[in-house]
Amino acid sequence: MDIIISSNVDKPIYEQIVSQIKALIMDGTLKPGESIPAMRTLAKAIHVSVLTVQKAYEQLQKDGFIEMTIGRGSFVSASNKDFILEEQKRLIEQHLQIVADTAKAHGISLPELTKLLTIFYEGE
Repeated sequence: MDIIISSNVDKPIYEQIVSQIKALIMDGTLKPGESIPAMRTLAKAIHVSVLTVQKAYEQLQKDGFIEMTIGRGSFVSASNKDFILEEQKRLIEQHLQIVADTAKAHGISLPELTKLLTIFYEGE
């Protein structure tokens, strides 16, 4: 599992870990039931505090992306399909908001925008 931490962003380290693990789960790289690195292992690999990784894992567990079991480790949640779908819809909504704002700013009408979206969606 490749997690890249950047000091050049305004996002706290634990949030960078959370967002990257969520992305790996949502794109299917990490599958339900698959184990993720132990907190100490990940902390050592990316050169951060174990407490930072713990905070990230706790957030991931709270959000329903992982399950943590004492003595067994941390695993991608098998029951997170609905949550992942909602998270993907939320991301799509964010992108669509940017598209809608850009279209309005440049005088592209809703019918034109709908036509463009249809073309991309249907792969023409």
